[in-house]
Amino acid sequence: MAIITNRPLGAGFNATRIVSDLVAKIAAWNDARVTRKALSGLTDRELDDLGLNRGDIDDIAAGHHLR
Repeated sequence: MAIITNRPLGAGFNATRIVSDLVAKIAAWNDARVTRKALSGLTDRELDDLGLNRGDIDDIAAGHHLR
């Protein structure tokens, strides 16, 4: 018995999108890590010159810091 369907193979599953979402999340995580490391390496004086304090570093790295 033959089965005929109009659904393409793999309907609802897009491997390319899953991989690109994963790569984007890894890139965002790495950007936050690099930012956090760079800001943590600054002295309190340098942070103050930028209008920041140590408590702002995690918010900035996560992209949640508002001015």
